[in-house]
Amino acid sequence: MRILVTNDDGINAPGLVVLQAIAKAVAGPDGQVWTVAPAHEQSGTAHCISYTNPALIVQHSERCFSVEGYPADCVLAGIHQVLKSAPPDLVLSGVNRGNNSAENALYSGTLGAALEGALQGVRSVALSQYLGPKNRDLENPFEASAAHGADLVRKLCQQPVPPSEDYPLFYNVNFPPLPALDVRGIKVTPQGRRRNSKFSVSKYISASKRQFLFAQIGDQQVPTAPGTDAAENLDGYITVTPMRADLTDYDALGALRTIE
Repeated sequence: MRILVTNDDGINAPGLVVLQAIAKAVAGPDGQVWTVAPAHEQSGTAHCISYTNPALIVQHSERCFSVEGYPADCVLAGIHQVLKSAPPDLVLSGVNRGNNSAENALYSGTLGAALEGALQGVRSVALSQYLGPKNRDLENPFEASAAHGADLVRKLCQQPVPPSEDYPLFYNVNFPPLPALDVRGIKVTPQGRRRNSKFSVSKYISASKRQFLFAQIGDQQVPTAPGTDAAENLDGYITVTPMRADLTDYDALGALRTIE
């Protein structure tokens, strides 16, 4: 198996090291793991691509490259340049530092990479490590994903991919904010929404009296509705959410046709 690994935290991120280990375990002794990751952190860039600017690519070792661009750029570079003679069998993105449950999924460069992999026709999985008071200060805050990631990816690779002529399936995986031994299991869930937690901005005034705005994430310890992703993560479960790129609200289609 040939696996393409990327992330949105950058080529030097500790979560990428965790994902490379997961990928090596999944690929097996006869497999190959190739890394194409952003040269710098690209958190919150979603499915952005360098459409109007070129993206510099640098080779660091035999199977490791960085791209001066976004996570989706890295997948495009991996499939159409680095591995163009033999495309990957699997794209893995992460392991993100912080969860991509609920509304975070819409902003996530980690998911943007997996989405691009799916659009390119490659089975793709995004993996993220929820952080909280029980794991953020561990020597390895990625302990849960490191311990359970390879087994879960193997299970997902064994699942048949439903045929579709439309937008293909990819998976959003979130590991709970716990030490590895405290993880309670796996739940397949829909995406939730943190009702009282939104992104916002905070103001900073520099020494030169210039005003800057920084994006600010909402409270990540707020659960979503029961049975949805963040609620199950906070209850100790790894969540798997199957996703597609189709943003259509099918419930609204019929009512909206009254304007035709």
